[in-house]
This record gives sequence, structure tokens and C-alpha cells, in this order.
Amino acid sequence: MRCGGGTAERPNVAQRTPNPPTSTSSTEEARQHMKFYEEESRIPAEGGITLHAWLFRPQGEGPFPAVTVAHGFAGVKYQGLRAYAERFARSGFVVVVHDHRNFALSGGDVRGDIDPWQQIADWRRVISYLEALPYVDPSRIGLWGSSYAGGHALVLAATDRRIKAAVAQIPTISGYEQGRRRVSPEQLPALETRFDADERAQLTGAAPAMQALVSTNPTVPAAFRTQAMTDFLNRFTLPDAVEANDEITVRSARRARMYEPGLWVERIAPTPLLMVVGTHDDVTPTDLALEAYQRALEPKGLQMFDGGHFDAYVDGTFETTSGAATDWFRKYLA
Repeated sequence: MRCGGGTAERPNVAQRTPNPPTSTSSTEEARQHMKFYEEESRIPAEGGITLHAWLFRPQGEGPFPAVTVAHGFAGVKYQGLRAYAERFARSGFVVVVHDHRNFALSGGDVRGDIDPWQQIADWRRVISYLEALPYVDPSRIGLWGSSYAGGHALVLAATDRRIKAAVAQIPTISGYEQGRRRVSPEQLPALETRFDADERAQLTGAAPAMQALVSTNPTVPAAFRTQAMTDFLNRFTLPDAVEANDEITVRSARRARMYEPGLWVERIAPTPLLMVVGTHDDVTPTDLALEAYQRALEPKGLQMFDGGHFDAYVDGTFETTSGAATDWFRKYLA
């Protein structure tokens, strides 16, 4: 699907029809089972690449409010985001879910390379694409980001007033503080040596060095060493055409340690901000998120859930996290 000149060309659309409600007595229940259309899209981005996206559109004439959705550090949309997108679509929102450049079916020359500011710039392009769709009300666009993209949501909500409501789920607040907690002082010199060696090698024309995204084997260079992340990723099977997101560049980890999206939280108002925070999050630590929430100005909301970072997406917790986001978007967009 391509957008240009205020019109959209649509390929054949496959309609997804959720299971019918068990009762029709409740307007709210009926709303949760609205039918919607789904199609794939390619969104032009800087540098001549395209971002691969899912586009969900409720049945009807519109114009509809809309929500743009993205995953966290090295995450791809096949890993837990469909359920959120479908819930938002069933509630009457147009939803676009994109993969960041260098991942999955999105373009990019350096696979596994993560630059938060490039991802933010690309996300602005997605917003532009979304507001130009003929069935979207451009004055009612919301943004949902999780983990690393939860940090992006803070930056975008503070700097792009096209966003009329934002949800930051388990957001990155301070890359420096997260890195300080994840890497002990004894390990830091070796990490800095790896960063510097990679930078020097690139001066001579070498490709950026790679490392595992996650490994519990201390002899394997990796960005994360948490069994919870391994278990979360193992819950999902990627389509055959989608490359595994199990390696990232070493320089991605350096950039992550430099990224401070929490600095923007006081500038988000008057855009309504909902933060969704786990009680035992040691990836994007709970205390950092709650401190950032205290600094945010009204209108704001806080939804806590009982669990760690990766519990946000799964099992019964999903009802809490997705329900809070849906209610927030209804309140400020619908």
C-alpha cells in the first residue's frame, strides 16, 4: 500500500473476522468485536529504504482516529505486537505497526544496527504516512511504543504535536543508568575496549562488529544476559521470509548507553501521556519509570502491572496493559 497525493492504492485486502461475542447486550462488548481489514504496507523512509508495516482498518467510512505502534530494542512486530494492534483495531482505530529499519522485512544496509535517533526520524515518517491516509482523521493520531520504543514515544510526544495521545509501555528512561546497572564496574573496561576497537576498525573500512542480542553464556559477547528475554523470544516463531533478530551491532549497545529519553518527559504536556510500568522491571527499571512519571505534567496516567519487563505482553497481563492503552486512546482520540 502506498500513499501519495492524498490517496492510497490498496492491494487485495484480506479481512480478519474475530470470533463473535457471546452476548450482544453490551455496546462495549460489541465494540471489542468490530470487524477490520488488514493489509501489508511499505512506507518510504530516508535514504531510499522502506519500512515494512501492517495496516489495520476498521470497517466503515471513517474518518477514523489512528494509532501508530512500534516495538523495542531489536524487537520485531511478530513478537507480541499483533495482539495489541488487533485490540486497537477492534476498538475503532486505524493502526499501523512498523518494523524499524535494519530488521525483519524493513530495508536498511546494516542489518541489526540500532540508532535511536534514526528510528525516531523514521517514526515521524510513519506518522506522516498515517495522517495522509484518506480514511484517517489527522487531528486524532495516537502513538504506542514499548521498551526502547517506549523511550521514543516520550521523545516524539514531546517534539511532534501531531501526536494527540501517547502510551509509553515499560519505557527506556535512561540508557546510562540502565547500562550502569547491567554492567558491573569490573566489566566496564572490557566493554569500552570492545566499543573502541569496533570504532577503529570501521575507520579502516571494516563492517560494524556484531554481537548476540542475548546470551546466558558469559563467554559469548552479548547485549543482554537475561533468561527472561530468551524465554520471551522463544515464545514466537518468525515467518520463513523474516530473518532472525538474534544479532545486533556492537555500536548499537554504545548508542543505547548514550540514550536519555527521560530528559523529555517534562516537555510532553499538553499531550496526554500514559505510562505502563511493571512492578519488578529490571530491564527498564521500575524506579526510573516512576521517577519520570512524577516529573511528567498533566494530563498523565499510570498503569502498573504485577511482573517483570517481558510480562507486559503475555498471558493475563496483556489484558491489563492493552486495556489501559485502549481506554487512554478512547478517552483522548475517540
